[in-house]
Amino acid sequence: MSSSTDQSGPAWRDGRQVYDRGETVCVIGAGASGLAAVKNLTEYGFGVDCYERETGVGGIWNWRHDRSPVYSSTHLISSKPFTQYPDFPMPDDWPDYPHHAQLLSYFERYADHFDLRRHIWFGTEVVRVEPAEGDRWYVTTRSTGGFGAERTSRYAAVVVANGHNWSPKLPAYEGLADFRGKVIHSSAYKDPAQLRGKRVLVVGAGNTGCDIAVEAAQQAARCWHSTRRGYWYAPKYVLGRPADQVNDTTHWLRLPLWLRQWLFHQVLRLTVGDLSRFGLPKPDHKVYETHPIANSQLVYYVGHGGIEPVPEVARFDGARVVLTDGRQIEPELVVLATGYLPRFEFLDPAVLGDDGSGRPTLFLNAFPRQHPTLAVVGLVQPDSGIFPLSHWQSVVIARYLRLRERAPERAAAFANRVESEASRRWHEAKVKDSTRHWFEVGHVELMRALQRALDELEVSA
Repeated sequence: MSSSTDQSGPAWRDGRQVYDRGETVCVIGAGASGLAAVKNLTEYGFGVDCYERETGVGGIWNWRHDRSPVYSSTHLISSKPFTQYPDFPMPDDWPDYPHHAQLLSYFERYADHFDLRRHIWFGTEVVRVEPAEGDRWYVTTRSTGGFGAERTSRYAAVVVANGHNWSPKLPAYEGLADFRGKVIHSSAYKDPAQLRGKRVLVVGAGNTGCDIAVEAAQQAARCWHSTRRGYWYAPKYVLGRPADQVNDTTHWLRLPLWLRQWLFHQVLRLTVGDLSRFGLPKPDHKVYETHPIANSQLVYYVGHGGIEPVPEVARFDGARVVLTDGRQIEPELVVLATGYLPRFEFLDPAVLGDDGSGRPTLFLNAFPRQHPTLAVVGLVQPDSGIFPLSHWQSVVIARYLRLRERAPERAAAFANRVESEASRRWHEAKVKDSTRHWFEVGHVELMRALQRALDELEVSA
């Protein structure tokens, strides 16, 4: 292999020309996190090339995209003030929990307002990202779908923003391959018409699973809802306000965790009650120790008989599904709302500190230990909206990259923090150890940590 860092002439790698992009930063993905990264990097004076495999912005919120898990009725589960970008508010006349079509229009207007499209290569997927000499990166791209020749460019830094809710996590049930009914992952669910008149089993108690179970209660002939453990089902409104706004008030008052948990338990006891009397299992954890389930309708339809709670699936047997309590049911359609796993197909997992489990190890959920010019944006599962966190993560990244040029000794001190604190969890509660909660963060805890990083990385004009 031969290579060259001489920017005055062509560089070559493995017999192929490398296009040197100088101090330009590569951003992968033009969804919510990628757009924030492009916007903030350009504001800090960086040239940016953003590669987006689809033909428009919005990422998973653009349901025309192949990898979008969005279905027709999808709304935000975090309220508008805690979801919007801090420098681009959503319209005042929008509802508390906007519809996905409104979210897409929001991203399109964000891209236009900050003139981001000129930095984006649409219909272009990233095939490989490999370390280059001098903390630079070789990025190989091609037209989406594998058409056309590959092109390799060398960048000063790479910011990964390809999202983590697009690669389905599929359980391996005994007998599933021979099941006579139809099985889909929730990523393939788009419209209630898919449920109409059918006997439906929904597997999974996340927000998507609960949403689909509610729609099945309205459209299906019968709906079973299978869950592995008990969860806390929070209403979307408490005391006349969106629940996350009430919850956030207790955060900023700096009430201790035990007191906030006690208060939330009292609210749930008064508004929702003991769900075990409906056949739902009791939670085996306290509030805040799992990702919040925000759904005001699930309890309503369970109470009205439209949803029948059942335990975990043990195995599939021909046309039947056998449950762990020995019951057997015969659904025509099984919807596996079993979540997603992070995938970075273009990167060696070890680069992000993955020890073979599939889980990256990142400081502030953004910085890997060994590669100072590589970062990830949006790899968080917060108890509030994600867009403000992606915004401030990308500002921290931009400041760090700029500080490496202007004050290397200060940047080195930050790199030491990355090395020592990469495994730190930004959540004061003891979060369940499952793939669903790998990236669980308390938004207040992470926001305070990002503020400390911003102060540490302040760049003089």
